[in-house]
Amino acid sequence: MKKIAFLLPLAAGACAAPAVRAPVGRVVQTYPSVGLERILGQNAAGLVQLFGQPDADVREGTARKLQFAGPICVLDAYLYPKATGGAGAEPHVTYLDTREPDGSSIDRASCVAALTRREGGR
Repeated sequence: MKKIAFLLPLAAGACAAPAVRAPVGRVVQTYPSVGLERILGQNAAGLVQLFGQPDADVREGTARKLQFAGPICVLDAYLYPKATGGAGAEPHVTYLDTREPDGSSIDRASCVAALTRREGGR
C-alpha cells in the first residue's frame, strides 16, 4: 500500500500540462536621426556630392551599400528602392551605420560631420 501512495503523486505529475513560457520579446534599439537629415533619403549621387567618391560600393540585388572612410570614422550607408517606387526606382538611404576605424562605436551625426570635412567631401 505504501508503494501505491508513493507512486500516485508521480503519476499525477506526469499528467499535468507542461509549464507555458511567456514569449520573449526582442528589444528593438532605436537610433536618433538628429544630425542625419542630410543623409537619410539621399540617393547615391547626393552622397558622392557630400562625401566624395565612396571607398566601397557593394550591390546585392536592388540594395546598395556605399562606404565612406576617414581618419575619424567609417560610415556605411544602405540604399534601398522605395517599396512603392516600382521597377527601376532609384535606391535611397534608409539606414546608416558608423564606427571608428578600430571598430568601436561613434555617434552617427559626429561621423557625418567628420566625413563632410574630409578631403573630397563637401
